[in-house]
Amino acid sequence: MKSQVETSKGPGVYLPPPLVYIAVFIIAVLCQKELPISNTVFHTQATKFAGTLLIICALYFIISGLRQFIKSKNTLILIKPATSLQKTGIYKISRNPMYCGLAIAYLGITCFVGGWWNIILFPLLILICQEYIIKREEKYLELEFGQQYDEYRRKVRRWL
Repeated sequence: MKSQVETSKGPGVYLPPPLVYIAVFIIAVLCQKELPISNTVFHTQATKFAGTLLIICALYFIISGLRQFIKSKNTLILIKPATSLQKTGIYKISRNPMYCGLAIAYLGITCFVGGWWNIILFPLLILICQEYIIKREEKYLELEFGQQYDEYRRKVRRWL
């Protein structure tokens, strides 16, 4: 039997995930200033068009995920306990649609103001997000929702 202490505190992620994405983006921009790599490809119309499409796609994932949380009156604050397991809507496609959306937005914004350092650091961003945020959330959800979460995890992929 799970104790109240194990499940009542939330996943214990104290750094808001959007700040992680922003921090890595800023680090990449600073790397570009200190160790420049030609970024002429990021100044083309095709890249701007790709960026626009990526941002539209990102907004779909982020807004759909937020809407689902609001609709279910669940918390977005990762130091608070969840009131329900999200399994419908966009959560049928991805267990982490808002993180997918943030990653896609990162790439879309890179097409407008970034450079190769943003692309180089992107795998590190995904690794940090997965290891620091997502795995903590998964462990918490497994404790909180047990079999219900296990079944959901078997049906729906972590990212896409």
